[in-house]
Amino acid sequence: MAPLLDVTLLSVEFGGLRALAGVSLAVEEGEIFSIVGPNGSGKSTLLNCLNGFYRPRQGRIRFRDRDITGLPSPTIARLGVGRTFQNITLFREMTVLDNILLGRHCRMRRGPLAAGLWFGWARREEMANRQFVEERIIDLLEIEDIREERVGRLPYGLQKRVDLARALALEPTLLLLDEPTAGMNAEETEDMIRYLLLARRVWGLTLLLVEHKMDVVMDISDRVCVLNFGDRIALGSPREVQLDPRVVEVYLGDAGIPV
Repeated sequence: MAPLLDVTLLSVEFGGLRALAGVSLAVEEGEIFSIVGPNGSGKSTLLNCLNGFYRPRQGRIRFRDRDITGLPSPTIARLGVGRTFQNITLFREMTVLDNILLGRHCRMRRGPLAAGLWFGWARREEMANRQFVEERIIDLLEIEDIREERVGRLPYGLQKRVDLARALALEPTLLLLDEPTAGMNAEETEDMIRYLLLARRVWGLTLLLVEHKMDVVMDISDRVCVLNFGDRIALGSPREVQLDPRVVEVYLGDAGIPV
C-alpha cells in the first residue's frame, strides 16, 4: 500500500537561499513521524509546503496517493490535512468555542446567504457542528469549563490546547504540528503529549511534528527525520537516529540523548 504522505525530492528556495534541497520522506498511516534539526534547517518550510503555504520549486507531494503539490491551503485542508503553529494564531477576543468552530469552516456546505439568514438547513448544519465540537473535542481535551472564556484571558498552556482543538475540528487524517510544546513547562508539555496521544488513539490520526524537545521526540516517535541546512541527513527509528554520528555532530552534541 502507498504511504499516507509521500514527499519526493522537495526543493524550496527564497531569493537564492536554499531552504530545502531534494528532501524525500514517506509517512505511514497511523504513525508518529517527527522532524528535527537545528534552527534554519528547513523544518517549518517543509510543513508550509505540505499544507500549501509554500509552493516548492521542485519535487512532488502526494497525500492519500493524490498529488497535492502546490494546491491551495483550503483545498489541502478539506482533503484532511490539519495544522497547528508554533506561534499561537487564535482570535484573542473570541471565545474558546468560537475559535474551535472556525476549524469546521471548510467542512460546511452552506453559502453566504444561508449562513446570514441562519434558517433551515444552514441552521441545522450549524447546530450539528456545534454538537460535534462540544461532544468530540471539548470533552476530549477537557476544556469544558473554559468554553465561553475569551482566549486572550487564558494562560499560554491552555491557549495551545485550544489551538490543537481548532485543528482537530477539521477532522484531519494527517495532523501537522509545529512545535506543539514550545514555551511550555514540564507539566504543560506532559499534558499536551497526553492529549495528542489520546486524539491519535481515538480518531486514528497520523501525526507529523516538528519538535525541539528531544526527550519528547524520542519518547513518542515511531520514526524521526533529521534536517540540516535543507538536507535530510538521517531517517529512522529514534534509537537509530540518536546513534547516528552525523546527527550527533550537527545537532545532538557529544552528550546526545540517553539511550
